Amino acid sequence: MQPGHNRKMTGAQCIADMLKGYEVTHVFHVPAVMRTAFAEMERRTDIKRLHVHGEATAAYMADGYARASGKPGVCGAQVIGALNLAAGLRDAWLAHSPVIAITGGRDPKTKFRKVYQEVDDVPAFEPVTKFNATVDDVARLPDMIRQAFRSAVTGCPGPVHLQFRGNEGQLDADEAEMEPLVEPQFARVPAFRPAPEEASVQAALRVLQRAAKPVIVAGGGVRASGAAAELVALAEALQIPVATSLNGKDTIPGTHALAVGVVGSYSRESANRVVAEADLVCFIGTETGGMTTHFWRVPKIGVRAIQIDIDPEALGRNYPLEAAVLGDAKATLSAMLEGADAGTAKLRQAWVERARGICREWTDKYLSMLESGAVPIRPERLCRELTRHVPDDAIVVVDTGHAGMWMGGMFNIRGTGQSYLRSAGHLGWAFPAGIGAKCGAPERPVLVFTGDAGFWYHVAEVETAVRWGIKTVTVVNNNSGGNQSKRGFDRVYGGEQTAEGRRLWTFNRTNFARLAEDMGAVGIRVEHASELPAALKAAFAADRAAVIDVVTEIEALAPLAVG
Repeated sequence: MQPGHNRKMTGAQCIADMLKGYEVTHVFHVPAVMRTAFAEMERRTDIKRLHVHGEATAAYMADGYARASGKPGVCGAQVIGALNLAAGLRDAWLAHSPVIAITGGRDPKTKFRKVYQEVDDVPAFEPVTKFNATVDDVARLPDMIRQAFRSAVTGCPGPVHLQFRGNEGQLDADEAEMEPLVEPQFARVPAFRPAPEEASVQAALRVLQRAAKPVIVAGGGVRASGAAAELVALAEALQIPVATSLNGKDTIPGTHALAVGVVGSYSRESANRVVAEADLVCFIGTETGGMTTHFWRVPKIGVRAIQIDIDPEALGRNYPLEAAVLGDAKATLSAMLEGADAGTAKLRQAWVERARGICREWTDKYLSMLESGAVPIRPERLCRELTRHVPDDAIVVVDTGHAGMWMGGMFNIRGTGQSYLRSAGHLGWAFPAGIGAKCGAPERPVLVFTGDAGFWYHVAEVETAVRWGIKTVTVVNNNSGGNQSKRGFDRVYGGEQTAEGRRLWTFNRTNFARLAEDMGAVGIRVEHASELPAALKAAFAADRAAVIDVVTEIEALAPLAVG
């Protein structure tokens, strides 16, 4: 629709037309919210309206959709479910994922009269959103929806919240003269690519090229910017090893000669050692938070550092800088590559060989576990088989806790066609996020990795995947416990916990393959490592969602970070 063409329409019609205009393909919700708008979506669009089993999982699905597609994911809940939805936005907030949450809310005409189920939910969204607003007048829908998309995808992306008047958002039934104008520029990340100042680029290059032992730490900002190719090209031109955050794991293949692994707490020992030995650290698209730096021990504060980020507040937040560059990662790396002096690479020949030697030492240290045929299965071997057999174009979605530790340290991205999405801290996120990722990128295979502790959180969504024909493959590292807690309980029990103490983190043994089959999915039980390749092949070839239940060793503990 052209600007200036207002016409009388309902809020529902406006919402449907605008979501279609922003190329939204799915909305994740728990009934009932925006009933009229959902009916209009059926009449006017091809948008799928997925009814799921919980508000938090609706938010997680929208988050996975956003991270896989680069487009804002949309989720919704009525007023009584709003706080659950807000809780589900925490991961998107921490991961800077563009999610638009829509909830029902209080009607000004009945405020403070003790309406059934009603509290003021708006403050709960404040800590987990970039933009948090109420819409009480239907005529405000066009500009507020535009602002929601604009805020979600600009600068450092993140979630937004719109509360519509009425416990179910009945505002959508009202009529007004409106123009459902959309701004396509704000339909995906990044909406803008702010160019860096030339002087700051040159300053960063001077510091970087003079360093004898530099390392690059690439974060999720490189991923969001689509700057992986430029990152690798610059590293190759200057011969600089690259470590990544968990969010940036897919910015360089784990098999690349300059890749040293994930650094920080859920990390690979080789990455922490290389970063700790470096004489200069170049942070790109990372907030230098506690997880990426192992709580500012890797590297230690005081190391020579430069930082590139789109958010000016991130620059120098945790590490004093010799050079700071404000700009989009792709634009900045392109400018650095153009000005790079490849002749300086010879200064770093010995350092690159040292980094490769550290990586070889890591492989030698863990090779027996990576190739173990033990029963129950070692998680290291499980990760090794996933490295070998996950499809070249797969999206890998990983939970937090031990799942994040195992995959962060032991799994390798093989090539540029694979993507890696990880929970920013909420156990159980991965399975529903994987469903959302498949909706956002239906042409790509999706592999979810979680433990039984994480899978239990939202196992009901197996039914959602089956009902909607969403073909994900979920690998459950099933050791009948949340054994990341084992070390902590051993410590508080004075060295070794009691049998009663183990009940605080262990579960009954469950066959998740059988459970999946009962819910209509494909279920495959794996008890020997040699069965994994065939199981993965069968799961990806299946005509519906599949769950691979892998029985693993409960006493196996992921390596702790090297500080």
